[in-house]
Amino acid sequence: MWRQAFKNNDALWKRVSCYAPRFELADCRSLHVAVRREHRGSQSDLVSSSGHLTTDDDGVGDRPLRATVMAFQSSKPIEEAVTPPSAWYTSCDFAQLEMERVFARGWQAVGRVNQLEKPGDYFTGRLGNVRYLVCKDEQEQIHAFHNVCRHHAAAVASGSGCAHSFVCPYHGWTYGMDGKLQKATRLAGIRNFSARENGLVPIRTATWGPFVLITLEGNKTAHVSTTVGEEWLGSAVSVLSTAGVDTSLHHVATREYLINCNWKVYCDNYLDGGYHVPHAHSALASSLDLSSYSTTVFEKVSIQSCHPVRATGADSDTRVAGPATYAFVYPNFMINRYGSWMDTNLVLPITESQCRVIFDWFLDPSRVDDKEFIETSIEDSERVQIEDITLCEDVQDGLKSPAYDVGRYAPRVEHAMHHFHSLLHNDLSS
Repeated sequence: MWRQAFKNNDALWKRVSCYAPRFELADCRSLHVAVRREHRGSQSDLVSSSGHLTTDDDGVGDRPLRATVMAFQSSKPIEEAVTPPSAWYTSCDFAQLEMERVFARGWQAVGRVNQLEKPGDYFTGRLGNVRYLVCKDEQEQIHAFHNVCRHHAAAVASGSGCAHSFVCPYHGWTYGMDGKLQKATRLAGIRNFSARENGLVPIRTATWGPFVLITLEGNKTAHVSTTVGEEWLGSAVSVLSTAGVDTSLHHVATREYLINCNWKVYCDNYLDGGYHVPHAHSALASSLDLSSYSTTVFEKVSIQSCHPVRATGADSDTRVAGPATYAFVYPNFMINRYGSWMDTNLVLPITESQCRVIFDWFLDPSRVDDKEFIETSIEDSERVQIEDITLCEDVQDGLKSPAYDVGRYAPRVEHAMHHFHSLLHNDLSS
């Protein structure tokens, strides 16, 4: 791939090819920096003393990238503002910056409490270059670690399940559920080595309601946070608590979708205040009173609300029963509470033009035995999802067009989207 990119410049290829094997697509920003510096003849400052690629000195990393960030003017009122430029959605460099400035900060939803019901339960995941492992030990304490063996960096676990320990499949180094190194064979003759200092690297973790969270910043020795509600949800915490977002609901299904669009395209679609619903989701639109749609913005949460066409209770056979609450938790988590249902959408960036969306459905305990109701409701929900995927992939294609760079907001309905973009701009420019 990289050789083709340099087909017209053999001399430049020879100078940077030694760096190319170090990088995958998620790291292409670093290779681009290398290319620019080599092109300027600055080979001497390409690699730092630690062996990592260095960046330019103006904070964001290079002036064109900084200009892309600052092209969105968050200080302008929504009535005058334009949307972020298309490069926010199509640039590999920009995607890498987001991993550093957005996803490496703050709390991130990564799983469900019911995945850790008993000691030994665990699940794994990935956020950019970070592979994580979350588990429950014999004392029923929840831990999170970087899923990287301290020997030669292989993953010590995959998928989910229940175990007494984690054994690296590469050389057999074994770790306890508390992350401590329990066994490392064939180390005769090694010097200056301490098993105590070679356990799995911890990640700060917490739970709120039915959700498991991690954060890649802060005190990594603190396993559980007692203030996560306020830190993650701000003043919206009480609103969501009273809306029925809690551990009483039963998890009934999970689906994953690989979507060919930037993760923000999917979020934007969610945050347009129901603008697209009558045009793209005719069946859903027929059950909602769209004139009742409202949006409330909090610190890092926006909540959209809507009433059904006909007043119904939580025991109704209609999927969208009672007032619906659609909460977006910055940067990439959605909580939808309606009638007896709650579903969540976790949007994970893969590349600048692809994301993975994990859907989880939760149900009131009184309805968990109604198989027909569950099957029909999930089919209806998936139909809406497929319609949204079509829209999002089409938008991603359009964002690459030379005819488009920025758009405008519909001021009365798209303030949640504008709020999302403003939060991104704040993180990316700080």
